[in-house]
Amino acid sequence: MPTYDPHKSENEVRQGNSRKMNSRVLIVSLVAIVVLFAIVYLVNGAMQPPAS
Repeated sequence: MPTYDPHKSENEVRQGNSRKMNSRVLIVSLVAIVVLFAIVYLVNGAMQPPAS
């Protein structure tokens, strides 16, 4: 594997992602799950009959 940084070894070049795409995917998916649960909760609450 060619390295374009003379101060890094092949192992260091393969490690990590400078753009942090993994973190972005995790954060976006977590926010999406929270929003979906909120929508389900609101729809469920709106469909309940009024308490008597």
